[in-house]
Amino acid sequence: MYIGSIMRTQLITVSPKTSLVEAKELLEQNHIDHLLVVKNGKLVGVLSDRDLKQNWASPATTLSAHELSYLLQKVTVDMIMVKSVVTATPDTTIERAAYIMQEHDISSLPVTANSELVGIVTSTDVMAVLLDAIGMSEESSRLSLFLNDQVGRLAKVTATLSELHINIQSFFCYPVPDHYGLVQVVIRVDKQNGERAREALEREGFKVMTEYSKDMSLFFPASYKR
Repeated sequence: MYIGSIMRTQLITVSPKTSLVEAKELLEQNHIDHLLVVKNGKLVGVLSDRDLKQNWASPATTLSAHELSYLLQKVTVDMIMVKSVVTATPDTTIERAAYIMQEHDISSLPVTANSELVGIVTSTDVMAVLLDAIGMSEESSRLSLFLNDQVGRLAKVTATLSELHINIQSFFCYPVPDHYGLVQVVIRVDKQNGERAREALEREGFKVMTEYSKDMSLFFPASYKR
């Protein structure tokens, strides 16, 4: 899936000369965490709720409410916004968007096309899609296996379940850290078929992990050599 399919296109934008007071009101009124700063149709910065709070006056200030309001009206968005904005395009994949946000320690990703701002995605948006993709929204049983990274190993797993007419709701696999050539496969099947699936896989020689184990090596295939 691509972020063009999930990005938010009803954007709340401000100009660089918007005051912090107005920016704060927009964030609160629209229940959002980021404001996109646009000048002449081009994205020039991003202001986050965190940035605003860090630059807001301390409650311990000795200024009167009137004096404080006057000064804050003079502080504009372009004084504190992030100007080096990390962006993506609509054809960026969901997983790539998640990677970009993690690498840059950001929680939103403006989307541009032909240098024009067209949308925004947040870490919450991306997480929702990824959780749905791995079946977290469904009643299911979670089965975890460790396989040698070889041709045909995953096919044997799926064939074993197919023979019993057990539908795989979702599965994903990823390399096991510090164990070259070994992958962990996580499968979700309908809850009522969880035990049948586990038994069938174990009859085929797979070691199935269904709950946390401090020593995961107990479930590594006997043929695995580090």
